[in-house]
Amino acid sequence: MGQPVASRGRAATPTLGKAMLNKYARAFFTRVLTPFAAFLIRRGVSPDTVTLIGTAGVVAGALVFYPRGEFFWGTVVITLFVFSDLVDGNMARQLGRSSRWGAFLDSTLDRVADGAIFGGFALWYAGNGNDNVLCAVSIFCLASGQVVSYTKARGESIGLPVAVNGLVERAERLVVSLVAAGLAGLHTFGVPGIQYLLPVALWIVAVGSLVTLIQRVVTVRRESAEAEAAAAQETPDGNRGETQGHEAQGSEAAK
Repeated sequence: MGQPVASRGRAATPTLGKAMLNKYARAFFTRVLTPFAAFLIRRGVSPDTVTLIGTAGVVAGALVFYPRGEFFWGTVVITLFVFSDLVDGNMARQLGRSSRWGAFLDSTLDRVADGAIFGGFALWYAGNGNDNVLCAVSIFCLASGQVVSYTKARGESIGLPVAVNGLVERAERLVVSLVAAGLAGLHTFGVPGIQYLLPVALWIVAVGSLVTLIQRVVTVRRESAEAEAAAAQETPDGNRGETQGHEAQGSEAAK
């Protein structure tokens, strides 16, 4: 579901596995999983295959267990497959691979996994959970998470740094939601009142995602204005009108 930055060449965005493990735990599990990663390499398994399997496991855990209200076991399954984040990255390092394809696959499947998790919550509240408001909140978390990621990717694609640390980014969204879901699932084992953690977490993620989206839009707006002002200063006065005319013609042609 995601490879480390150095191994796969993607931007410095925390993956689900990295988010759920601190640096000391990651170092420990990296040492433990290195022999397993080497075994998979000897068997001809590629890092991309592990990424696909990890994502499939997360999707299955979210869409099989969460819609039935089995939040504890769903979170356990998802957490187990989170370790694919460490295995595929370890394999990539051992193979010395860094590719644009790996970065693309990683980012794309991250979005799939995110959608499955919040989609699972939405299905529960739309069904046996019987709470249309929380169903809507879950859908908003799903959609806003995708848009928050898109704003950064789109801003960077047009040459802007999008230099802002949002209030609730992907790592925070997933950790808060999954920890709350796992604990809420303990209600089925007789722990009283703990089921309310998940609704609280979803509201926190929804509000935080909205704030983060606004932060990124404002940042892109500011950076865009600064970049255009800098470009205007660098353009000679005699050529500025001609340049703008060509740009306008290009815009009309694009329509």
